[in-house]
Amino acid sequence: QVQLVESGGGLVQPGGSLRLSCAASGSIFAISAMGWYRQAPGKQRELVATITSGGYTNYADSVKGRFTISRDNAKNTVYLQMNSLKPEDTAVYLCNADLILATGQRSIYWGQGTQVTVSS
Repeated sequence: QVQLVESGGGLVQPGGSLRLSCAASGSIFAISAMGWYRQAPGKQRELVATITSGGYTNYADSVKGRFTISRDNAKNTVYLQMNSLKPEDTAVYLCNADLILATGQRSIYWGQGTQVTVSS
């Protein structure tokens, strides 16, 4: 019914950059907040950044000044520009969306995740 599809992950050297994308599709009436989370092996899932429909952003302290979240409301897509990447940024990055379905039901959906590996 609703799908969130991430893309843009990969292997990058320390100091490098990557841009992640997440597109939501399906029977969507409106999307409130969208966000990026990450989960490294053996660690809990943690928030990376979120953005509201009005463009208000929130970042984890560990990525402030290096990552930028943005969204294209017309395309139901959220982006994460990651610069100055560090080995500790290595994780599976997951997109999430707080949305209202065409039925009027509010729900939170998650993407399948995309691997980001920062290594020399």
